[in-house]
Amino acid sequence: MTFGDGTRCVHAGLPEPVPGQPFLPGPVFAAPYHLDPVTGPASAPDGYGRPDNPTRRALEAAIGELEGGDCRAFATGQAAITAVLMSVLRPGDTVLLPSDGYYTVRSFAASTLEQLGVRVGYAPTAGPYPSFDGVRLVLLETPANPGLDVCDVTALSVAAHEAGALVAVDNTTATPLGQRPLDLGADIAVASGTKALTGHSDMLLGYAATRSADLLGRITTWRSHTGAIPGAFDAWLAHRSLATLDLRLARQSANAAAVAQALAARSDVERVRWPGLPDDPSYEVAAQQMRRIPGVVSFDLGSAERVGQFLTASKLVFAATSFGGLHTTADRRAQWGDDTPPGFVRLSCGIEDAADLVADLAAALDTAPA
Repeated sequence: MTFGDGTRCVHAGLPEPVPGQPFLPGPVFAAPYHLDPVTGPASAPDGYGRPDNPTRRALEAAIGELEGGDCRAFATGQAAITAVLMSVLRPGDTVLLPSDGYYTVRSFAASTLEQLGVRVGYAPTAGPYPSFDGVRLVLLETPANPGLDVCDVTALSVAAHEAGALVAVDNTTATPLGQRPLDLGADIAVASGTKALTGHSDMLLGYAATRSADLLGRITTWRSHTGAIPGAFDAWLAHRSLATLDLRLARQSANAAAVAQALAARSDVERVRWPGLPDDPSYEVAAQQMRRIPGVVSFDLGSAERVGQFLTASKLVFAATSFGGLHTTADRRAQWGDDTPPGFVRLSCGIEDAADLVADLAAALDTAPA
């Protein structure tokens, strides 16, 4: 039987019902576990807390069900994407990164990968793309953060595979309910679970998922050797939060539609981007590829000063980085190192009432004239 998104989120990764036991077992806090005096760790799944934890495995089972692959959880999204890059790439390899994707990945490439002898190339998410000949790994981020361009994962995966390259997709903005990169032909789905996946702005998390036993083994070994694991309580919090993912995304997406339409109607707001708008440059690809559009909207207020006035005047929009949480937040991306205009804003819609949110945005913008 095929279940809907809400059902899958609520039941993902739960153990079989046992009378007297909770639906979701509480976190297991342990560094060492009892070992068999004779056979040692061979007789039980848990021997030491860095590679072994039942709470973390339950979370991985849940995310794996949603992504459609085997999953490994990490302490942060950056730890997860670093694990993918470092477990796949070797000196002399070439990696192609999104020039408009998460800036910390580009910084890591410049400060570490290039120093290790990995050749790094860049391409914008919307293209054009260079030839993939000689490329070992193509990393896509779609929708891109923060510009929200979208690329055709299926077409690019086919082209990359024909050239002998692997494809990893940063699925942070979309979440596995928005799109499943492994179904679209990618080899690895990687994401920050800090954002909409867990959605309560109270923890850091990352993960990588794949259907390849070889890639899973490499990623697992990297995590075991580097120790980039989430703690048991964070894993439990994340698993608990997954149950409401479908509900949260539905409200966030609906709010984003209302906000994007309201912003696009204003003459004092420029370059409004949301892939769900029919006139958005990414609309056609997003409509074909994505199952739902995320709650992130971007726009330009022209100057850093006006962004500050807008955020100061708003009563509902918190000035904060990150996205995908219950509360609507916004930040001026240039202050973090993104190659964006000084007035560029990434706004993440929360789960407030849409009418209240639109009214608050309008009032705040009215107090910050262009």
